Amino acid sequence: MNISAKTNTKSNTTKLVVTAMLVAVAFVLQYIEVSIPMVPSFLKLDFSDIPELLGSFAMGPMYGVIICFIKNLIHLPFGTSGGVGELSNFLLGAVFSYTAGIIYKHKKTRVGGAIGAVAGAVAMAVVSVFANYFIVYPAYAQLWFGGNMQLIVDMYKAILPASDTLMKSLLITNLPFTFIKGIIVAIITFIIYKPLSTTINKLNNVLTKKDKA
Repeated sequence: MNISAKTNTKSNTTKLVVTAMLVAVAFVLQYIEVSIPMVPSFLKLDFSDIPELLGSFAMGPMYGVIICFIKNLIHLPFGTSGGVGELSNFLLGAVFSYTAGIIYKHKKTRVGGAIGAVAGAVAMAVVSVFANYFIVYPAYAQLWFGGNMQLIVDMYKAILPASDTLMKSLLITNLPFTFIKGIIVAIITFIIYKPLSTTINKLNNVLTKKDKA
């Protein structure tokens, strides 16, 4: 095996190990949810997008998508939404991590990371409106409310009377909620990204030593 092939094998092994670690962390974080005042109870802040964003920055945008997919696939048997919640989480998390990662890939600086994270948060917030309007909420309504979408709208109206249609509800509540969630995730990611990079480099060194042994 030539030097280039050995290097690629080492790199792929490192990425596999890091991906598995981040999937495990994301799965655990998915169960840590925080209720937010003035939004419907089913909208909760969770931090399971952090490992996806870390993976996207550290290894490339597709790794963020892969981590998000595997996390939700593992969570599927334990969920209570008939798979709808996992689908929603995957769609939004994948958009967030991929958008941020693809920008950072072409501008690997702190500024590039910040721009990518904000762009990812914006993309996730916008996609949340259309995903919820056309896919997620209709599916929820069919599963739990006999197809009566008005019951979902009423949950929003009980908090903010101006939310008298589904689209208004999504624009007034979900759009800013999702954007703010993305920014919070980005801030935490920036705080812990440097230590993670150091850990990945150490893991690479360990694998290199094993390869030479």
